[in-house]
Amino acid sequence: MMKFAWDNYKLYAWGKNELRPLTKNGHIGNMFGGLRGASIVDSLDTLFIMGLEEEYEEAKDWVKENLDMNSNGEASLFEVNIRYVGGLLSAYYLTGEEVFRTKVLELGEKLLPAFNTPTGIPRGIINLGSGLSWSWGWASAGSSILAEFGTLHLEFVHLSEVSGNPTYKEKVMNIRKFLNKIEKPHGLYPNFLSPVSGNWVQHHVSIGGLGDSFYEYLIKSYLMSAKKDEEAKKMYYDALEAIETNLVQKSPGGLTYIAEWRGGILDHKMGHLACFSGGMIAIGAADGELQKRKHYMDLAAEITHTCHESYARSDTKLGPEAFRFDGGAEATATRLSDRYYILRPEVVESYMYMWRLTHDPKYREWGWEAIQALEKYCRVDAGFSGIRDVYTATPNYDNMQQSFFLAETLKYLYLLFSDDDLLPLEDWIFNTEAHPLPVVRHSCMQGESKTHQRQKH
Repeated sequence: MMKFAWDNYKLYAWGKNELRPLTKNGHIGNMFGGLRGASIVDSLDTLFIMGLEEEYEEAKDWVKENLDMNSNGEASLFEVNIRYVGGLLSAYYLTGEEVFRTKVLELGEKLLPAFNTPTGIPRGIINLGSGLSWSWGWASAGSSILAEFGTLHLEFVHLSEVSGNPTYKEKVMNIRKFLNKIEKPHGLYPNFLSPVSGNWVQHHVSIGGLGDSFYEYLIKSYLMSAKKDEEAKKMYYDALEAIETNLVQKSPGGLTYIAEWRGGILDHKMGHLACFSGGMIAIGAADGELQKRKHYMDLAAEITHTCHESYARSDTKLGPEAFRFDGGAEATATRLSDRYYILRPEVVESYMYMWRLTHDPKYREWGWEAIQALEKYCRVDAGFSGIRDVYTATPNYDNMQQSFFLAETLKYLYLLFSDDDLLPLEDWIFNTEAHPLPVVRHSCMQGESKTHQRQKH
């Protein structure tokens, strides 16, 4: 599947950001501020891990010759960080190729001006040429988005590691400290915050889009620090407790789900994006309080089961963008606008973590169901496409092979069927675009020599 997706991208969209497989052309879009080759950068580690050596070499050569950082466009800080910074860092750590380090540091420099705000909370959009930044027009009152400014930590810690420049780490530590100290309604983190006043802008809380990866990066920061980052650990378990108290629900049919919270009123819907949370709660289970560890694994299994049900209850056996638990229907999309599937990875991501941590064969069976559904309903002549309605067996294609399909969906499926020693979870932490970053077992900042570290570990 990866080779088929890659070959068609190469044939019809080489150097563009994404392949449009039905019209057999490339798509550039406006998310990456003039940067190109998103599918190439997002695929580097997947190609390398899968042993697609020739394809990896082509990708590396393109990065070396053609990845031009001197763009003047408006970029999403979040998207550029998770796809480009994450993809290049990962490629560097897996291969040791200097070109990836050079490129990622060149890009990292260009992202720093976004943090020049009164609070140090970055704005969402940055012009990579001028360094000017501003907030998304649709985000209320010029606010920044929790999932965006909260999903920089892993990459920026590693930018400091590879550059020896502590600034990157300081910027994200500052965000963390700020969030730790401000008042949170019921211990929950709303999705919108003003980068100027530092106040929450509206009380909408979600573990799906707008909030999702902030929580993921708390537990992953702790794990990536070789379990030294106590602040991240405490913030994660406190947040999880607030989520359990306020958002976790059980449907009449016995399905556990995480609702959204709007100023104290629950919206009984769960987004596909929120389905990463099964995997998140599972990787965080072993470091919770002793008496809660089994509870966390059970909760992770229940949420993953619910997300599998959202797939199982559709005609294509692929899940909708969002599914509801009100009005009788459970784990199904009621609105037409929620019925699409754009090759998203979150459900199979949770299968992969659950498999690694429990070795219950059902997770591989569920992954195999997803693979067969992708082949049957999303594969077209020239690549893979998202579909507009998972509840109809005659696909209406969206004509887009998302770069995260190559970075995440196919990588997680491949890892689900691989041995545990391929990117073992104790040594590698996946960023939210599935780019593996190594656990940091030493730190120049602590002035410890590596020999001393080796004796300790």
